[in-house]
Amino acid sequence: MNVADARDTNRDCGGSVMIERIEGAPAGVVAFKAAGEVGIDDYTKALKPALDSAMAGGRKIRAVFLLGPEFTGYTKGAKLEDLGLGLSFLRKWERCAVVTDSQRIRDLMRRYGWMMGRRLRHFSVADLPAAMRWAAGK
Repeated sequence: MNVADARDTNRDCGGSVMIERIEGAPAGVVAFKAAGEVGIDDYTKALKPALDSAMAGGRKIRAVFLLGPEFTGYTKGAKLEDLGLGLSFLRKWERCAVVTDSQRIRDLMRRYGWMMGRRLRHFSVADLPAAMRWAAGK
């Protein structure tokens, strides 16, 4: 899979946007890779528009989020934006795969993932292809 940059110079902490769209995802799946520290502009400039587009025509969202070893965390603004985005789209998720080997992220998923139920699933980084298939419903 190729990763295409979706970078921007506006961030709540001054760097470039750290979200990249993963090209080559299965039809109907929107996939992203996070690297470095994710800021609020990553949500407003990259994620939210892509999720809005994925919902065109009343479709539910099928998404994959890769948080690999290059991912270092979220800015304070991004943490709030993540919560707001997740809650605002809560009933619009069909499947959401979070791909990470981070114990901290897995712990957060266990703590708060109950809101999404079986629509949310964790995969290890090595299992990215399986995450893509699961998100596509295959």
